[in-house]
Amino acid sequence: MFKIYIEDLKIEAIIGILEEERLSPQSIIVNMQIEYSYKNKLLNYQEIANFVENKIVNSKYFLLEDALIDITESLKEKFPSISAIKVKINKPNILSNCNVGVEIQKKY
Repeated sequence: MFKIYIEDLKIEAIIGILEEERLSPQSIIVNMQIEYSYKNKLLNYQEIANFVENKIVNSKYFLLEDALIDITESLKEKFPSISAIKVKINKPNILSNCNVGVEIQKKY
């Protein structure tokens, strides 16, 4: 079993339910831990990072939870060798005194 770590992936995207969040992109930070079985097919972390960034930018999610569900399901579909995945999305600029986020973890 192998693990890929993608940490502090910075993305400018429209994500959120507030009117100001829907008008212009905001900074988010994505962290992922992906377990997979290497069976003659290595996972490419650059391909995964690009896939996640494009998905978030183009989907313009309302809720972080919806983004996390869609990302994990889409990654598993695209990369069937994934056996477990943990994805966290943070919004570092929403509150002035802290960094907030949501995480999902799935095992297949």
